[in-house]
Amino acid sequence: MQRIGTVREIWRYPVKSMAGERLDDALLDPGGIPGDRAWAVRDEKRGGIRGAKKIPGLMRCAARYLEPPTRERVGAPEITLPDGARISASAADAAARVSAAVETPVSLWPLLPASELAHYRRGRPDHDDLLTELRAIFGRLPDEPLPDIAAFPPELLRYESPPGTYFDAFPVLLLTSASLARLARAAPGSRVDVRRFRPNFVIETAPELEGYPESSWVGRRLRLGGIELEGALACPRCVMVTHPFADLPRDTELLRSIVRDANQNVGLYARPLAAGCIAVGDEVLLD
Repeated sequence: MQRIGTVREIWRYPVKSMAGERLDDALLDPGGIPGDRAWAVRDEKRGGIRGAKKIPGLMRCAARYLEPPTRERVGAPEITLPDGARISASAADAAARVSAAVETPVSLWPLLPASELAHYRRGRPDHDDLLTELRAIFGRLPDEPLPDIAAFPPELLRYESPPGTYFDAFPVLLLTSASLARLARAAPGSRVDVRRFRPNFVIETAPELEGYPESSWVGRRLRLGGIELEGALACPRCVMVTHPFADLPRDTELLRSIVRDANQNVGLYARPLAAGCIAVGDEVLLD
């Protein structure tokens, strides 16, 4: 294997689409980082588990664990609302307060077993026409290409996420410093901030790696620390990268640059092949 860099940042997102927490190290297994996207909101108006593609206000909330989660036990995270108030996800009034913050009636849910298929089934679309719905989700203009939907797990046609998870598609998302640097040059009027891209691991790549290198790692194996992962799918970016939150403004031009300069993909979905611990500073190898 070839050394291509080191682990620069590790992120975990307790509640799907809310801001997450930065870690010094993390356990990783084939199910991802324990506690990552272990909670989500259900849209009580249109049905279905929903993220910020449909409820942008979720990105103005943040979540963290007060006790480290494990694969066997994930407690309720603490949610910070846009006004700075904090509340446990399991509190009796949590759903009402989050609903008010995101301006949509929602309920809060921990992961349910994969057998609870009704829980994971997609809610009603906003548009009757499928292409119109997809363009709204991915934030594509009429003259821009849509991602290849056939490359995603087939169950996503029926379910919001692979049943038993709240992941968009795969357990881990990798992002390189090379991609962030290239995108910053391609979009000089944008703030190319890692928080917009919601990775689990940011890889500080070697200087000789330029452009968007992780998009070419599909089907290849990487080793982060002592854990091997397999590249599954280059991550097509959607309307979420344009939403305002924290100190970041709304930025639709960033997505235009991603579609134009990065072939619409920034980051790599991956599958962990073993279990272990990864820490900031660990070396990253590519087969």
